[in-house]
Amino acid sequence: MTLVLGIESSCDETAVALVTADGRVLAERIASQEAEHRPFGGVVPELAARAHAERVGPMVQAVLADAGLALSDVDAVAATAGPGLVGGVMVGLVTGKALAFAADKPLWGVNHLEGHALSPRLVAPELQFPYLLLLVSGGHCQLIAVEGVGAYRRLATTIDDAAGEAFDKVAKMLGLGFPGGPAVEIAAQHGDPKSVPLPRPLLGSGEPHFSFAGLKTAVLRAVDSGRYAVPDIAASFQAAVTDCLADRTTRAVRAMPDATALVVAGGVAANKAVRAALEAVAVQHGLPFIAPPLKLCTDNAAMIAWAAQERIAAGLAPEPDPQARPRWPLDLSAEPVRGAGVKA
Repeated sequence: MTLVLGIESSCDETAVALVTADGRVLAERIASQEAEHRPFGGVVPELAARAHAERVGPMVQAVLADAGLALSDVDAVAATAGPGLVGGVMVGLVTGKALAFAADKPLWGVNHLEGHALSPRLVAPELQFPYLLLLVSGGHCQLIAVEGVGAYRRLATTIDDAAGEAFDKVAKMLGLGFPGGPAVEIAAQHGDPKSVPLPRPLLGSGEPHFSFAGLKTAVLRAVDSGRYAVPDIAASFQAAVTDCLADRTTRAVRAMPDATALVVAGGVAANKAVRAALEAVAVQHGLPFIAPPLKLCTDNAAMIAWAAQERIAAGLAPEPDPQARPRWPLDLSAEPVRGAGVKA
């Protein structure tokens, strides 16, 4: 039974996990950096990298101790090699390289997005390829045809901001604190989602992509007008994002008739309104709806170890000397989208 030690450090969570080939998570730990970044209203890359450097070594020791194992018992090491904040990525990747060298084990440099893409199979082993994935997080908003391990076809991406980034910036506008996504969701529970007239960018469009920059601007104008209560703005914004995600996903479902399931992953997948809307899309089209448990939606090391397990099972070889990549698209052949396209 192959055992992989996974390390994740692409943003503001330091995470370490031990995962077996049959999907058992023997031990895992996640250290949040919310307290460090809250005074700044967002993630400060330099602070994040420093926190990763301070925590990752002791966390590796703690996870091995939790499982009653030594580093020599591990069969491979996997570390996020990108995309993400490159300072943090380098910390985790260099740590992974050192551990793999010390234990004479292979090292897998894992694409963070592939970790999200394959994480549903960690908890739903019956999930078969190809499936449609909505990857929706702070840095990414993509619809991907997951055709196999290492085989990804991008159907849509954001032409400006990701949905999670929009949540964070709207939370800052509303003075709701950091992290923004959960704060907006809580505030929205006390508001009227129909009270503030907000746009739904690209709703019903023949273009497959997402756009949230204009929606952010509309929220800023609503805030500056002084006419609306904070909970109402939060609820109306959340409803607008949810409508856009459901509409674009519906278009992708129709474009992928061989999909075995509709899957959602990434931090925004933890939002209950978003999950409910996407589940309704799946039911409407006769597809199973699969969403990982909340702890697998946010950044974690179990999905990084699992991605390596999937690649091992598929007979793929690790990259000889993986390098830290701030950007690393899953579909390298995807055409650039109009606009900045920086999240592609």
